[in-house]
Amino acid sequence: MTVEPPRVKPTVRWYNTLRNHSLRSVAQSIQALALRGLIAGLQRLTPAQSSNLGAWVARGLGPMLPVSRIADDNLRQALPDLGQAERRRIIRAVWDNLGRNVTELPHLAALRRSTVGAGWEIEGEEHIAAIRASGGQALFFSGHLGNWEMILPIAASLGLPVAGFYRAASNEAADAVIQSLREKALGHGVTMFAKGQDGARAALLHLRRGGSLGLLVDQKMNDGIAVPFFGRTAMTAPALARFALRFHTPIIPVRVIRLGSARFRMVCEKPLAIALTGDATADTYAISLAMNATLERWIRDEPSAWLWLHRRWPKAAGHSSRPPP
Repeated sequence: MTVEPPRVKPTVRWYNTLRNHSLRSVAQSIQALALRGLIAGLQRLTPAQSSNLGAWVARGLGPMLPVSRIADDNLRQALPDLGQAERRRIIRAVWDNLGRNVTELPHLAALRRSTVGAGWEIEGEEHIAAIRASGGQALFFSGHLGNWEMILPIAASLGLPVAGFYRAASNEAADAVIQSLREKALGHGVTMFAKGQDGARAALLHLRRGGSLGLLVDQKMNDGIAVPFFGRTAMTAPALARFALRFHTPIIPVRVIRLGSARFRMVCEKPLAIALTGDATADTYAISLAMNATLERWIRDEPSAWLWLHRRWPKAAGHSSRPPP
């Protein structure tokens, strides 16, 4: 005889769903409240002090976390000549920079153009001035180097509103807190789109209206196109290349170099020079290849400046279980 499991009454299911949702909402509210408290505490410090505190915490804890194994695997694949001691130094520096980025976020709006101390300077401003003078639009690309959060605020300060993307946090309340810090730094006229289909549609409309757009193009995209990066195939997002071909816009590489505690230089390079063929598939690949080559040049120039913590290539055989250095 078959015994059927007891059925859960609809009212019980409804109650459990409501209870779980309520518990999740309470937990997220507590997390957001804690985040607000942390931000308020950091804002009592100077930008440099806040940056140094974040570096100290991340530098001490980060290398011990399992995600550092990914960084070690990435370094082995991309820069195989490095020894263990040098990989360890780079990973520690990566965490140092990431910790600084996090604790510099509450001070983003206070960082201004300056010659010394906390703030920023720029190299290659003439490329932005040319676009601004012509009233045209451009596509900017960069990667997770230095403090990438500074790119849009600097562009806005130079009078060139550039929209960008952000990855929304799973905690909506905490995400609102983080976005308010970014929006305060950006001011009016600069928009950030959440990653996803809605954000992509909004970005497309922004370009149709003549706006400029900036993208970080150095992370793995499973449904991207296969393009060499450090001599290995890396799945690369083709969106920027497709936007450029569709709107006939120049593509300008930009990166932020960390000079010290809450001190940066944004380097704006001349537009990419790519011979287009008229074949959309071939041209998309050519642009993506040029972007990856630019990123690789920047990373080779200063390996510790890049965020090696995300899985950019397939797992290296025999490395996935290796403990972090």
